[in-house]
Amino acid sequence: MRNSHEIDYKIFGNDIQVLEIELDPNETVIAEAGAMVYMEEGIDFETKMGDGSNPSQGFLGKLVSVGSRLITGESLFMTHFTHRGHGKSHVAFSAPYPGTILPIDLTATRNNALIAQKDAFLAAALGTKLSIHFNQRLGAGFFGGEGFILQRLQGDGKAFIHAGGTVVEKYLDNETLRVDTGCVVAFEEGIDFSVQRAGGLKSMIFGGEGLFLATLRGTGRVWLQSMPVKKLIEALMPRGENAKKEGGMFSSFME
Repeated sequence: MRNSHEIDYKIFGNDIQVLEIELDPNETVIAEAGAMVYMEEGIDFETKMGDGSNPSQGFLGKLVSVGSRLITGESLFMTHFTHRGHGKSHVAFSAPYPGTILPIDLTATRNNALIAQKDAFLAAALGTKLSIHFNQRLGAGFFGGEGFILQRLQGDGKAFIHAGGTVVEKYLDNETLRVDTGCVVAFEEGIDFSVQRAGGLKSMIFGGEGLFLATLRGTGRVWLQSMPVKKLIEALMPRGENAKKEGGMFSSFME
């Protein structure tokens, strides 16, 4: 018997995608605050503490859950969207930056759980538990770019995470994969995640690949993103600065 609500979905678009969730009466989907694009008639929304995976959870338990979200840098609250009408109705969400929305069936993952970067979660069926996951390798926190605090999603329903650019899914069979630290989106339990120095001193300084690389080792699935938001910001910043300079030169010329 499922604990999570069974929801249907569609994903629209290519580079800037929209996730549309179809809800039956009394079905609920949880999402990050501010992710909603539109909702149809019959759907009510309520901002709550916690993910709602444990309805009997008291105030203290909810406070602990909120504290975990504070540590991961996420919003204090989550929004619960519930269909209160008849028939079917829809609510849609989008991610905060261009990329790919990845649907995950948690029943198809090891231990019904997924480890994801702290800003990857977008939405999930009610009953999905979100908790903090500490990486045991301290180097992953100090040098990993994305931090040593990750999110753990667990349940028996559907969850949706967001990645920047194109998503590549790799399956490791007791293998090792080395990745740019910011390009790791999520991985299954059983995968060891650590950060190691990128080659010798010369390669670290002049190689252009950064000082450290993430090392993923074990058996299970790994999801990678081609354009982490930090890389996107770095790529756009020089253009913005040049535009300001060009704008200033143009203004001086006009004067």
